[in-house]
Amino acid sequence: MSNLRVLDPGISDTFDTALRRFFAPVAFEPDTPALKMRVDVSEKDNAYEVKADIPGVKKEDINVRIDGNVVQIDAEVNREKETKGNGGKVLRSERYWGNISRTFSLAQDVDDSKVVAKYTDGVLTLELPKKASTASKKIAVQ
Repeated sequence: MSNLRVLDPGISDTFDTALRRFFAPVAFEPDTPALKMRVDVSEKDNAYEVKADIPGVKKEDINVRIDGNVVQIDAEVNREKETKGNGGKVLRSERYWGNISRTFSLAQDVDDSKVVAKYTDGVLTLELPKKASTASKKIAVQ
């Protein structure tokens, strides 16, 4: 017999305790989404287009940074939800806040002086013009 013991408290519980946990009610809130940002990136001949889903965020709370070919989108999420009963008493109150961020790199540098950013109906749209590539120059070896 081995004297090794697993340090997982779920495994060392008795069968009765494990069975009670299995049938315990679980809170499921489908209307409380996780703090996530979904991003679509498409490429055109002379630009990239980025669409980021950031619902419920004010445009003042969105920051976009571009460094060469690296794009970073940050947003501060602050949501409150309150459910009241018939008597006006608060029966449930849910608040959450936090920061969400996405960083990705593109195949070509972006001309950050010509970037256009629009935020409408919870979707941030970025038009990222490609920077004109400099032609490679042949260096004569002496």
